[in-house]
Amino acid sequence: MKNMTKIMMAATLAVGTLAAGCQTTPSVTAPVTQPITVDALQAYNWQLVDAKRSNGDKVSQLFFDPSKPLTLKFFKDGTSNRITFANTCNNMGASYSVVNDNVVLGNVMSTMMACPEPQASFDTATMATVQGKYSINNNANNVPILTIRNANQVAYFKAVAK
Repeated sequence: MKNMTKIMMAATLAVGTLAAGCQTTPSVTAPVTQPITVDALQAYNWQLVDAKRSNGDKVSQLFFDPSKPLTLKFFKDGTSNRITFANTCNNMGASYSVVNDNVVLGNVMSTMMACPEPQASFDTATMATVQGKYSINNNANNVPILTIRNANQVAYFKAVAK
């Protein structure tokens, strides 16, 4: 009986070792960065899915109402390119251009409503979030993700059909 147990254990170990050796490691490819263009930005609305400060803390002011996430809407208005920030308390927007593969915002215009908290903090956090270096990558599900990174935080926006 002892010999049979030893044989079974050895066989199990051998099969396990062979199975481990035959496994292949899935290839992991780095996300492909797409160029920032007016057409790429205007193809979708961009809905905030995550924003973290440089210390890793969530930018909680941007997530007080999950049913109304910050959404960036890029569009053509006559001959100029514009962006509006949806779901803010104040109506906010700016002209923008793409220079050297980056978004450059013009002066942001905003209504001046006396918004209560937490909406006032949402508007302030929005202004801090949209300033930075823009990039577009596709996630694992091939959905375009707009990333805005600055010295204080990084924010991720998923592409949403218009």
